[in-house]
Amino acid sequence: MARRQRRQKVSQERITAHIEGLAHDGRGIARVEGKTVFVDGALAGEEVSFYYTRHHSKYDEAKIDAVHLASSKRVKPRCQHFGVCGGCSLMHMEPAAQLALKQQTLAEQLHHFGQLAPEHWLSPLTGPLWGYRRKARLGVKYVHKKQKVLVGFREKASPFVAELQQCEVLDPRVGLRLHDLADLIASLDAYQRIAQIEVAMDHTHTALVFRNLDPLSKGDQQKLIAFGEQQNLWIYQQSGGPDTVSPLWPLSPQLHYAPEPGLRLDFAPGDFTQVNAGINEKMIPLAMSLLDVNQSDRILDLFCGLGNFTLPLAKRAAEVIGVEGDASLVAHARRNAQLNHLSNALFEQADLTQTRLADYPWAKAGFNKILLDPPRSGAFEVLGQLADLGAELLVYVSCNPATLARDAGELVQQYGYQLSAAGVMDMFPHTGHVESIAVFHKVSA
Repeated sequence: MARRQRRQKVSQERITAHIEGLAHDGRGIARVEGKTVFVDGALAGEEVSFYYTRHHSKYDEAKIDAVHLASSKRVKPRCQHFGVCGGCSLMHMEPAAQLALKQQTLAEQLHHFGQLAPEHWLSPLTGPLWGYRRKARLGVKYVHKKQKVLVGFREKASPFVAELQQCEVLDPRVGLRLHDLADLIASLDAYQRIAQIEVAMDHTHTALVFRNLDPLSKGDQQKLIAFGEQQNLWIYQQSGGPDTVSPLWPLSPQLHYAPEPGLRLDFAPGDFTQVNAGINEKMIPLAMSLLDVNQSDRILDLFCGLGNFTLPLAKRAAEVIGVEGDASLVAHARRNAQLNHLSNALFEQADLTQTRLADYPWAKAGFNKILLDPPRSGAFEVLGQLADLGAELLVYVSCNPATLARDAGELVQQYGYQLSAAGVMDMFPHTGHVESIAVFHKVSA
């Protein structure tokens, strides 16, 4: 039986050092006696003092204590909770520098994992910097020592819920109501049995799903309904898994958004939708342009979700097949195709890590273009099938530059594609999260 490693005792020494550069997650990089130290809150070029938070055999972690020589890229964080809340990590860096870091991260990952560079770098896609987030999962906790309910994100590097008054990146419809939500939960009989609040918004409506670990009393239900009516918020309860989500008020709510003018996508609070609606509205026409869609195209949309790309593609192409592993999302996507009278958009449920696409009747005719929007784990398992389907052009939307780089290397080195273009999309300002898009063309034999 393996012996559990004992964590090293953390040094209490305050260290002054020069920050040589930035890691991909935005932490400063210092060297102390030849050992790398990742310093949370430090920027490249600065002289800082820091204290250690954790020691490892090959590197250490630390947190900034004082800035003695500040970078010109340092700004005062807009959020009063920055540094405590784990939701944002780059708010002390000016937005242009954040974007440059994300572009650098994508370039370095492509080179490191795939030994690649695109033939052309796309201009970065940018959008709102504040109040942009329309999807979130807020933690809820009654803290006995404080005798109060906390609602918010987790503390940085901690499982505890941060004590937040407001959130600057959440849409103000919820970001400015965290204290009100905490007071509401504190007034319930079940104040110790509400575990989280799932937030989902469209352009005009805000849905809050209260995860109740025990059945809610009639009195608690009425308090939640009254709060929703007063604040113009849609209220749901969830007693178990995703299939137990049910509305309290109003009785038949329906969230929806327009991926582009003339289309409507209905969705449920628990469905995957893009967090940043402003970026999504720019990302869709960018993807349409990069795919150069025309009425003769037969297009495959992998990891299609609700049809965020599928339905805009169907307006322009001869036929689009959307493939998704989540049965609920497939059902919603089919309803959305019917809602928009798009009979040339078909949807199939399949686990793309296990499925052989060529076995499906609809794949026999092949596809000349493919769009992929996989999860963080990437699309490695399906890459070998793409060229077999006859696709001459691929557009890959990624939420993880490391797996995009890995997959890009495979497409280029094993399957005869070239990386024509790539660029970042600032879906999550003030965080180290890098969303990107890449274009691949099949090389002629």
